[in-house]
Amino acid sequence: MKAFYDLWYRFGDPPWVGEPRSELVELVTSGRLLPGRALDLGCGEGDNAIFLAQHGFEVTGLDFARSAIDKARRKAAAAGVRVDFVVDDLTRLRNVRGRFDLLVDYGTLDDLAPGDRARYMDQVVPLARPGGRFLLWCFEWELKRWERVLTTLLPFGQMALAPGEADRLCGPFFEIERVAGETGLSGWPRGYAAYLMRRRDDATIKGGDR
Repeated sequence: MKAFYDLWYRFGDPPWVGEPRSELVELVTSGRLLPGRALDLGCGEGDNAIFLAQHGFEVTGLDFARSAIDKARRKAAAAGVRVDFVVDDLTRLRNVRGRFDLLVDYGTLDDLAPGDRARYMDQVVPLARPGGRFLLWCFEWELKRWERVLTTLLPFGQMALAPGEADRLCGPFFEIERVAGETGLSGWPRGYAAYLMRRRDDATIKGGDR
């Protein structure tokens, strides 16, 4: 999967590249998300990270595709903002430590296979300080049989979280609010959701917090 995305960023134009995502923009400009230490999980070319830096956040962006990070660094320099972009793997972190006030994930968790989703949670939850926020955007629908077969052939995970899966994965650690989403769309993808979560003050995860 890593090689697939590295080549896509190096030689192509992934459809999600170009502008900061609308839910993030609204939450920041409305004042619901206040400046602090932010981490963009699977940042791609850095559009969301750069937007946050432009609005007073101290930002780290990480992605496992080195070609995406190279582009993100050039974009940040052109925008005149400072973002700490690092190459890392969200299922086995090596280069990110500490606590963050805001975590942002646009389309990374839903792209992972089930086992990697559990490893992602083990790695990511300790990065959110108690009371910190986590903005998760994901494709969300119940995969049909042909879609489950397709995922075994494609170089990435499950394509979408099942309805209720975000609650199952994140509920033990975060208070969850669904801030956007649609289901039963006639086209493909067939649904999406955006969740704004708050880290529970008493939440712990296997192995303890970092």
